Amino acid sequence: MDKKSIKISLVINLIIVVFTIIASIIMFTGIKIMEGEPILETTKLGMFKFFTVDSNLLMGIVSLIFVIKEKALLEGKIDEIPVSLYIMKLVSTVGVALTFLVVFCYLGPIASGGLISLLKNGNLFFHLLIPLLSIINFIFFERTDKLKFKYSFIGILTALVYAIFYLINVLIHIENGKVSPMYDWYWFVQGGLWQAIIVLPLMLVITYIISLLLWKFNRKR
Repeated sequence: MDKKSIKISLVINLIIVVFTIIASIIMFTGIKIMEGEPILETTKLGMFKFFTVDSNLLMGIVSLIFVIKEKALLEGKIDEIPVSLYIMKLVSTVGVALTFLVVFCYLGPIASGGLISLLKNGNLFFHLLIPLLSIINFIFFERTDKLKFKYSFIGILTALVYAIFYLINVLIHIENGKVSPMYDWYWFVQGGLWQAIIVLPLMLVITYIISLLLWKFNRKR
C-alpha cells in the first residue's frame, strides 16, 4: 500500500473500532437511541448469540490491530504488514459482509417491522455502517498481493463455526418437531427442521462466494 492508502485505511479502521465500541455499549446496556422496537437485539451476554455481534466484534479487534500496525508502518518501525493479518482481515470482512447481505436480502423483507427495524440502535452500526466501511476499506485501501487464492477458502471460517453452533442450538431445543423462534432467531427452520439441510450448506456457499469476490477485488494490480 502507498502512504496515502495507508493513512486512509488507518482512519477508517479507527472509525470501525470506535463504532464497534459504541454499538457494543448500546446493545449490552439496552440504551435506546432511536424510537421503535428493534429486532434481533438483546442485552448483556445474550447479545453474543448473534452472528452479527460476533462478526462485528472480530472486525473491531482486527481493525484495532491494523491501526497499530499501520501506525508503525507510517513511522518506519516495520517494513510491511504480515500476511497473517491480511488473512484475518479477509475473514473478518467476509463475516460483516455476510451480515450485511443477510440483513438486506433475507431478514429485512421478512421482518415484521421491515428493514428499518433492523437498523436501529446498535444494529445501525452492526448491520450497516461497520460492514460498509469494512468492505470499502478492504477493497480500495488495503489492497495487497500477499493473499493467495488458497486463502479465499479460509474466509468461510466464521460462518462455518457459527453454523455448527446454530445447528447444535436448534437441535437441543426441538419440541414436538419444531423449534421456537426464541432459539431459531434467524428463522432458518421455522418451516421445519429439514430446512437446515438446505439453509446451512447454502449459507456456506454464499459465504465462500463473498470471500472469493472480496479476495478478487482486493488483489493489488
